[in-house]
Amino acid sequence: MGEAILFAVIASSALPLGALIGAWRPPPRAATAALLGFASGALITAVAFELFEKAFEHGGAWRAGLAFFAGATAFVAVDGWLERRKTRQQARGGAVGLALLAGVTLDGVPENLAMGVALLEGSAVTLLVAIFASNLPEAIVGAQKMREEYGREDVVLIWTATAVLLAIAVVVGYAALEGVSDSTLSWPLGFAAGAVLASLADTLMPEAFSEGGPPVAYATALGFLLSFMVSAA
Repeated sequence: MGEAILFAVIASSALPLGALIGAWRPPPRAATAALLGFASGALITAVAFELFEKAFEHGGAWRAGLAFFAGATAFVAVDGWLERRKTRQQARGGAVGLALLAGVTLDGVPENLAMGVALLEGSAVTLLVAIFASNLPEAIVGAQKMREEYGREDVVLIWTATAVLLAIAVVVGYAALEGVSDSTLSWPLGFAAGAVLASLADTLMPEAFSEGGPPVAYATALGFLLSFMVSAA
């Protein structure tokens, strides 16, 4: 449990840190794009080797595949609802920043639950690196957007509250599933893999490309390579 709490604090600390940077000293767009691209590559490694591979080993093809499909479907459904809500808010001039924050939370909950589950399997260092790397640029970009409607202190406070929620998700993922059978464990691992991969295709990669253009592909490749090296070490 101590390790789960430590991992939760490290992974979630990227959110208030990113909010501080985005609210007070936002980096150039190219730097943010590179960070988003790096995070995307790192998360691909985590999905393949920390989540889905283990779901497949524990539950077989049909169980892992079903859980994976369910996770992707859940993300697409909830993200679609958030997009419709954001469009309505834009039409009314409402709080678009909060809709962006909700999207980050939607990404983060399955990722952090997955890290708690992965800790039951042993090391979750690759997933920790990937989640930190994705949380930081997402918080920077989200805080920049929210500065259009909120004060700096309010922005940091909101992102800090989100960090606490996501840290709790790690501990819940660890505590709730400790001692369950391998076949049962394959369900949350597969579900998290599907949700995270869907979030990559829907959010991180398109945003990285829109901010940085084709060169961001190098950052994505580097993120994958370094995370793979960490995983294989």
